[in-house]
Amino acid sequence: MSSSPSLESLLQQEAEHRLPQFDFDLAWQIGQRIQQRAREAQAPVSIEVYGFGQVLFLAALPGSCAENLEWMRRKRNTVLRSGHSSLYVGMLNEQKGERMEKQAFINQADYTDHGGSFPLLNPQGAVFGAVSVSGLPSEDDHALALWGIAQLL
Repeated sequence: MSSSPSLESLLQQEAEHRLPQFDFDLAWQIGQRIQQRAREAQAPVSIEVYGFGQVLFLAALPGSCAENLEWMRRKRNTVLRSGHSSLYVGMLNEQKGERMEKQAFINQADYTDHGGSFPLLNPQGAVFGAVSVSGLPSEDDHALALWGIAQLL
């Protein structure tokens, strides 16, 4: 199990895990590597790699459920809206004392600030997609998504 990282370390992760290139094949590689690692750990997760406005990889492992798909979609939407990992957004909101579910103008059916979605970033920091995992505690979902991206670097 992962411990909660600091906001600074989460921003550092985003700075260090930028992809010089990305395409459909790389999306598939990220997804497959996460799937293999999760399967070896018998983790009951769903995995999504999203880029170019569409889902490029999707997998559901034994023990996961349809609810995990909704969590991934909501986490991904948070990443695309904020430009940061959903764990960062959640920790920042918690630090401010205003979790996302209490914020005005945030549709709870579309967004969540629970960890598990990490932005796909180009070298300049522009977000063009996200890797999302759902089924474990927030920090562990985050760590698994980040691990998948790190495998390409």
